[in-house]
Amino acid sequence: MAKPKTGVGKLLGLQKLSNDQGIITVTALDHRGSLKKSLQTAMPDTKIGYDEVVVEKMRMTRIFSPHSSAILLDPVYGAGQAITTRSLSGNAGLLIAVEESGYDGNDEGRITPITKGWSVAKIKAMGAIAVKLLLYYHPDSPVARQQEELVLKIAEDCRQSDIAFLLEPLCYPVVAGQKKEDPAFSVTKPEVVIESARRLSGLGIDLLKAEFPDDPHFEKDEAKMREHCRQITEISPVPWVILSAAENFGTFQRLVEIACEEGASGFMVGRAIWQEAMTLATAEERENYLVTTSLSRLGILNAIANYRGTPWFNKYPALELEEGWHESYLEEAAEA
Repeated sequence: MAKPKTGVGKLLGLQKLSNDQGIITVTALDHRGSLKKSLQTAMPDTKIGYDEVVVEKMRMTRIFSPHSSAILLDPVYGAGQAITTRSLSGNAGLLIAVEESGYDGNDEGRITPITKGWSVAKIKAMGAIAVKLLLYYHPDSPVARQQEELVLKIAEDCRQSDIAFLLEPLCYPVVAGQKKEDPAFSVTKPEVVIESARRLSGLGIDLLKAEFPDDPHFEKDEAKMREHCRQITEISPVPWVILSAAENFGTFQRLVEIACEEGASGFMVGRAIWQEAMTLATAEERENYLVTTSLSRLGILNAIANYRGTPWFNKYPALELEEGWHESYLEEAAEA
């Protein structure tokens, strides 16, 4: 397996994305449509718009960022606002999504759109440590190659800016009428997730944010689940972390244990720790849930990852700089 190359800016981003032990414990708050929908259901008499979503994102950023190695935010409601409101803890890195919420195309051929008016260069310019791209992907999809070209394009932009690039592939069924939770898809999910890691992790990314390869509500054989996680570790030339995919907390806790024991470098967790809070009717109730139950959940996940995870830098060779390296700095980053 080839070792990845990277620039000093990317390395700094990965260091800021993780704790001192090289373990990544990120809270994901880049949700848009799903968060709006939850808040609207919780507060039916209030029209949920821009201001209401920003308030909740800043509340969560303020609460979670002191306990996270980094915070993942979107450019519409969260990233800039976290800085201007001073909601982001000074110890937490800022990771920003580049994609638009949702997808273009159709259910069997999903295409990831980039947020209008947004770019890697803007993410770098505002001081973020990394770029995140959510990629709808299935190796057998008719748009698989088009999605791979998008990864290559974002990877090139990140190389030119020397900023870390995190890729988040999300699989989906390509059989018409089939749902992701259907047993027929669950049988194929490990192969899809592992093959996606094989194809995508070598396309210039720096970190893979992977789905757990098995559907834990379908597959009960832990030995198989562990083997599939090991395959991701072996296949990917870059470190990987597990995403929560809106799983319930109890289930996700166990998945973090398995993934970290089999080579993952941590986790990125969103709704598994905070989704119930967004169903509560008042700000006081939401705040109380977040600072009690949600922070307790995050603490449990942090302890698991810190004890069982593999440092991300184990996948990277030492980068030795020779005298005069600064003269060709960005040129070398672009060629890496």
